[in-house]
Amino acid sequence: MTASEFDPKPLLAGLPGLPGVYRMLDADGTVLYVGKARDLKKRVSSYFQKGDLSPRIRLMVARIRDIHTTVTRTEGEALLLENNLIKELAPKYNILFRDDKSYPYLLLSGHAWPRLGFFRGTPDRTHRVFGPFPNSHSVRESIHILQKVFRLRTCEDTVFNNRSRPCLLHQIRRCSAPCVGKVSAEAYARDADNAALFLAGKDNELLDALNARMRAAAAAQHYELAALYRDQIQALSQVRARQFVESRSTQDCDVIAGVLHGGVACVYLAMVRGGRALGGRAFFPSHAEDADLASLLEAFAGQHYVGRPVPPTLILNAEVEGLGDWLSEQAARPVRVITQPREERRVWLEMALKNAQLALATREGQREHQAARLAALNEALGEEGIARIECFDVSHTMGEATTVSCVVFDQGAMQPAQYRRYNVANPTPGDDYAALREALTRRYAKLAQTGEGVLPHLVLIDGGKGQLHVAMDVLGELGLAHLPMLGVAKGVERKPGLEQLFLPGEVEPLRLPPDHPALHLIQQVRDEAHRFAITGHRARRAKARTQSSLQDIPGVGAKRRQRLLQTFGGLRGVIDAGIEELARVDGISRALAERIYRELH
Repeated sequence: MTASEFDPKPLLAGLPGLPGVYRMLDADGTVLYVGKARDLKKRVSSYFQKGDLSPRIRLMVARIRDIHTTVTRTEGEALLLENNLIKELAPKYNILFRDDKSYPYLLLSGHAWPRLGFFRGTPDRTHRVFGPFPNSHSVRESIHILQKVFRLRTCEDTVFNNRSRPCLLHQIRRCSAPCVGKVSAEAYARDADNAALFLAGKDNELLDALNARMRAAAAAQHYELAALYRDQIQALSQVRARQFVESRSTQDCDVIAGVLHGGVACVYLAMVRGGRALGGRAFFPSHAEDADLASLLEAFAGQHYVGRPVPPTLILNAEVEGLGDWLSEQAARPVRVITQPREERRVWLEMALKNAQLALATREGQREHQAARLAALNEALGEEGIARIECFDVSHTMGEATTVSCVVFDQGAMQPAQYRRYNVANPTPGDDYAALREALTRRYAKLAQTGEGVLPHLVLIDGGKGQLHVAMDVLGELGLAHLPMLGVAKGVERKPGLEQLFLPGEVEPLRLPPDHPALHLIQQVRDEAHRFAITGHRARRAKARTQSSLQDIPGVGAKRRQRLLQTFGGLRGVIDAGIEELARVDGISRALAERIYRELH
């Protein structure tokens, strides 16, 4: 079917002028693009009426064979539906931002002696939560500052409730040791409230209060207390001096700057909370080759803020039509979008834009570096077109919990979303060849039969001639013997740089100089496969050992097993515990404690 055989006129004539979501489909029914619209009729019709479409969108329009639409009550509902469909379908022509974990928060617990902590997810209402922060480093840096200034505890309750003497943090003046009564409840509560003021951006109010308390303590000749307030004032002043964003307001806002260059896009998000910059992070979307700045920022906002809190103000470096309206609808309060900021907000946007440009330049430099490595690898192996590498590694402990990893290098970088682990139950524990055979068969059998999926340009095996021969046999049986293969074995004393590279049909291994770019690429991919395999193996082994040792004890069910592991911090702690300690765990009688002790020793 050619492009001329699709006539959009009958479909467009029946579209309503209502908000909703549209899906463009090709001849196979594959979704090419998902979009939202305030007016479905106008938006969908524009694809067939405009003459200034980008080359990429023109190509998409030429492949359209059907259009499905879903009407929603509001544009905000359309945004939610659009985002869910994009995540589910990952259409080829949508700008896609990776769906990262939830953002971290700083938690000030609601305990009698509040604890500072790092938090992700939905907080308990009894706690005070500050953020979100752009990354975990920003949270930990804030915790470090608060420890220095207010000396609040960071230890878990299990530690706090069982201390008999102050810990090291008290000795280095990072904690006031409430666990052993070194500070009064009133003084500690005041420090916790001061920390909350600081996190809320009320620095001036806090400094005024501390100055008043310092003068009052000095007037009452409580010089040690006055000195403590003086130290807090100095520490807070130093922190303020280091802030690269200093604001006269306490408003929360997100600053979003997008950059496009050479078919690559970057969006930099800087977070300002309470007038204080919490830092930022760069996002690199896929499918953004022909995007313009407005569509890039619209895609980011649409995918980023669904299910996340929206600050009262957004500052962008391009106009996005209707952005403020549908974000206000989602947030159930006004959201102001500024594209021509002034004064301090202009400085914030310039800084975000500079960070976006630097992040993009760094990314491009890395891509060029990896391209040079790939070119060197092709030359060293006498191949052409090697760009996608899949590497396998086997990990086990004397045959226990055998795990085979497969990691993927493609598009000039590692692709964690495409990694896979294969749990193997070998008939002969410790048989690496059998484990590798099973993993390779599971990886490529279906692909060889159906032709669906992506074949690697190079299969890299962590191992010597034996492992390489296994790969040759498996791929030969599957009809994939044409794929280039390479075995990499550690050299003398297993030192990096002395690797031996084994090629099919070659008797002697290939040895590249330690500084060869191709060897560096092979090492990078091999090391990542090893890391991925060993982390999976350790998790599997720990789970198996925990289950086998506690599950087999009569009278220890799931709840008691969970209590034991939580109380003693894991199986090792349970094994080290005595009968008396075991009997103190809720639900564990003296007789059961004796039975557990006997079974574990």
